[in-house]
Amino acid sequence: MRVGSFVLAAQFPGQGEGEALHRAVRSAEVAEEAGLDTVWLAEHHFVPYGTCPSAVTLAALLLGRTRRIRVGTAVSVLPTTHPVTLGEQAALLHHTSGGRFTLGVGRGGPWVDLEVFGAGLEAYEKGFPESLDVLVRWLRDASVAAAGERFRFREVPVVPRPSEALTEIEGPELVVACTSPASVRLAAERGLSMLLGMHVGDEEKAEMVALWRQHARACGRPAEEILGASHVSAGVCQIADRRVDAAETLIKAMPGWLKQGLEAHVTVDGRTRRMRDPLAYTELLCGLHPVGTPRLCADRLAATSERTGISRFALLVEGSGDLAATEENVRRLGAEVLPQLA
Repeated sequence: MRVGSFVLAAQFPGQGEGEALHRAVRSAEVAEEAGLDTVWLAEHHFVPYGTCPSAVTLAALLLGRTRRIRVGTAVSVLPTTHPVTLGEQAALLHHTSGGRFTLGVGRGGPWVDLEVFGAGLEAYEKGFPESLDVLVRWLRDASVAAAGERFRFREVPVVPRPSEALTEIEGPELVVACTSPASVRLAAERGLSMLLGMHVGDEEKAEMVALWRQHARACGRPAEEILGASHVSAGVCQIADRRVDAAETLIKAMPGWLKQGLEAHVTVDGRTRRMRDPLAYTELLCGLHPVGTPRLCADRLAATSERTGISRFALLVEGSGDLAATEENVRRLGAEVLPQLA
């Protein structure tokens, strides 16, 4: 089982953006010290829900500051960037970090980001498969051309090549955030592992894994690839000597952050949107994920893995909103939970 942290650089009420970013960087450094497997970095624009606007940029910083831990994006928003740009950045980080970088991509939302970056609503509603295919080819082939609806360019060499058969260098891992049957099928048809969100429980995640396998088999993906797929389950983790104390820490801090952060999202086309109740959502997360004593947290992770077949976790560890508490949470995850999962 491979357990990592999920870092949003969340800006809690009363905090500055610099404070949120400092906590994000520091928690990643502590994650390496604590023995965690991966640090997963979120990306958001124009909202305090997450103050990191470029997950690949923050990944570059953290890869330079660490020596062992993997760093992944969860996720880089593909509709608002050019897939070749993202592919080049991924290849650069892959080579210069000794293969410690994972590129996670997602469709994002119908936010004003699409207007600001000039992508347009169609890039979100229809363009994700085309962008993903260009990116996949960039990470696998020696040269790439495009003749699609959104991307058209002559064949160009891929430099630096993410993977090279002659030197047996494999390219960076690519995972796809999946929130619907359509995105599950998209990932399965391309043989890409899924990143599943923290808002869904074990039963739904198990169904998505089963659906992925069904689609992968139907389109002829190799059996060994299907069996070896390494999906990622996002969740929340808060550790305390009593479960009630761990839950109380999150219930005191997270609703204010969720309300402030989620309300700040603006749709590109003025469509109405329904926001989750922040307190109810926090309570849901406490019920779904490892929130409680070290023993309870280990049992929850083991149970999720058994029910879903997922062996990798990206756990939000900054739910207290406090730097010292976040550092302690990460250290306890490494020292008191991970040994019980060995």
